[in-house]
Amino acid sequence: MVGSFEDFKLNKQLLNAIDEAGYEKPTPIQQKAITPILAGQDLMGIAQTGTGKTAAYVLPILMKLKYAQGEDPRALILSPTRELAMQIEEDIAVLGKYTDLRTVVLYGGLGPKTQIENLKKGVDIIVATPGRFLDLYLAEHISTRSLKFLVLDEADKMMDMGFISKIHRILEIVPRKRQNLLFSATMSDLVHKIAGDFLAFPTIVEVDVQATPAETVSQSLYYVPNLKTKLNLLQYLFTDIDTFNRIIVFCKTKKVADNVYSFLVRKYDEEDVRVIHANKGQNTRINSIRAFKEGGIRILVATDVAARGLDVSDVSHVINFEVPIVIEDYVHRIGRTGRARKSGEAITFCNPAEEYYVQKIEKLIRQQIPVKEIPGQVFIEKTGFEERQAIAREIDNQKRKENPDFKGAFHEKKASNDKARSSKNLSNRSRGRAGKKRIGRKK
Repeated sequence: MVGSFEDFKLNKQLLNAIDEAGYEKPTPIQQKAITPILAGQDLMGIAQTGTGKTAAYVLPILMKLKYAQGEDPRALILSPTRELAMQIEEDIAVLGKYTDLRTVVLYGGLGPKTQIENLKKGVDIIVATPGRFLDLYLAEHISTRSLKFLVLDEADKMMDMGFISKIHRILEIVPRKRQNLLFSATMSDLVHKIAGDFLAFPTIVEVDVQATPAETVSQSLYYVPNLKTKLNLLQYLFTDIDTFNRIIVFCKTKKVADNVYSFLVRKYDEEDVRVIHANKGQNTRINSIRAFKEGGIRILVATDVAARGLDVSDVSHVINFEVPIVIEDYVHRIGRTGRARKSGEAITFCNPAEEYYVQKIEKLIRQQIPVKEIPGQVFIEKTGFEERQAIAREIDNQKRKENPDFKGAFHEKKASNDKARSSKNLSNRSRGRAGKKRIGRKK
């Protein structure tokens, strides 16, 4: 077992950067992945977020590239989201600070002019989302002839986001002779497929049971009847400022995220809360994430656009205000806390329509999430008509998924009423016939 980074025989520049970054000893994924990557092997790494997997592939790539060379990229790292791409670039800057290797990050959401100018200056490592990379390649701003490394990070998220066709297109335009690295927190059928197309006789490294949350994250679950009660519970928890000191609140939709943000802004200082989702401008998102990282704000409300690639130390709590429908996202959400061997807490609010997904999440992570009672100080609101109807429709949809013959609660109620009316009519007819018989006998 590797006990220190010196055991990997990394050069002095990398070891000095590692020491200054505060890395004391390799994490399990680093212990298992760095040596085979340095040996030139293709590798598939199964590791949840927060386990140090970025450094597991960045360190050997930096070691093998050594110094700036030529104008064309020699390593391409593909990321599903701009947030993760930016985080990878930051990690490369930290670990490669004593090298002259040049990194350019490419992502959509803003004009490509600055990115094109950076590419023209010469580049050794490109970190990119698949769409923007292909756009700039097809516009002839990127040459792939010198590529020696191709990395797919968060491969499962790429498959969830429908990037498989873009990945196949990229595989057609990169040199055949290269080293391939794939990292994923879970192994879906699509990830298996892309791994088969992408990797040649890979070394497989798995540091945890697939989709198992980090042991440093304690989990809990509240069954909450409706949106207003969720807000009341959120407010109650956040009164403990010492415990809940740096929080990410995850929502499924932009609308709910904005509603939660508006509620929290009314309760706390506006400078203490930010919200990020797909409708927010790129600069707004970058500034919000930076302020959260630097401790300028206490609460970050986000959709799953920030579930991956948001590497912030000392996040005390992740609140799943809504249960994710893509159940694998649960692991990635709660992976925002309990990072780098520090402890964290993940709390999930679940209404009746979300119980279906909680059951699937528990099956995925192979454990039950401990249930807590709503504190007595939290006011339980009555569920409004529209929300009650929406919950009932969602539960019907879930039952149809499991049983295509299920007709829905409305149909069941109608059938029950029809049956009751039919029985009542039959009973009335029977009583009528019996009455006629009695009258006949009287005559």
